[in-house]
Amino acid sequence: MGWFGKLTFGSLGFFLGGPLGAIAGAALGHHLVDKNEGYGEERASYAGKPRLDHTEKAQATYFISLFSILGQFAKIDGVVSGDEMAVVNNFIDQLKIGDGEKQFARRVFNEAKNSSYSIDDFAFQLYRTNRQQPTILLSFMNLLFQIAAADGKLHPAEETTLRRIKEIFQINEEQYNSIKGGYFNELDMYYKILNSTSKSTPQEIKSNYKKLVKDFHPDRVVSKGLPEEFTEFATKRFREIQEAYEIIRKERKF
Repeated sequence: MGWFGKLTFGSLGFFLGGPLGAIAGAALGHHLVDKNEGYGEERASYAGKPRLDHTEKAQATYFISLFSILGQFAKIDGVVSGDEMAVVNNFIDQLKIGDGEKQFARRVFNEAKNSSYSIDDFAFQLYRTNRQQPTILLSFMNLLFQIAAADGKLHPAEETTLRRIKEIFQINEEQYNSIKGGYFNELDMYYKILNSTSKSTPQEIKSNYKKLVKDFHPDRVVSKGLPEEFTEFATKRFREIQEAYEIIRKERKF
């Protein structure tokens, strides 16, 4: 990794600029001002030091983006779980890089996790660097799903964030769903909504569906005089039951 060998103090942060530059500088113990402001005084101190060429800058941007976004993404659901940290640490350990680079990756992760920058800030900067290389962006999205799947479920806040990054990366719906399907089997979720499994017969699924529709039909709930909060829940549940049944029915062709 040629760019890493050129690191001196906060020089990487200086060359990258923006949120990623600030995180890189902080990870190196040298805090820099964001948005390329205040760099005039810094410029002279880097005169004569090794500079990154175009390829090295692209590699550095990807590396810093990766662990910055992972740092923010890992806490999207409110807490960085042990499973999530295990996935990140395992990923870092498997990289064919030196111990110094691995240590730097963990520092970037922690700096980003505790920073005031948003995950969008990092994603936009990565996209600007790699918009001509969609395969890189798709592989990046795949890794984010791997992190999200570490605890076995996709939290609403995680999916909202993933969809936001999808838009930033200009990834289409088919590509997004293909990646998502590799980690989360939505059919299992729809079966659960219908109190069924993939082994249930069509007759069993139909029977469960009819019972659930009867129990959660908005008119039936209102007639019972239940609180408004429950009525809203029942209405939402009723729509989920109908959606699940239609998807399963089409999948099973009955």
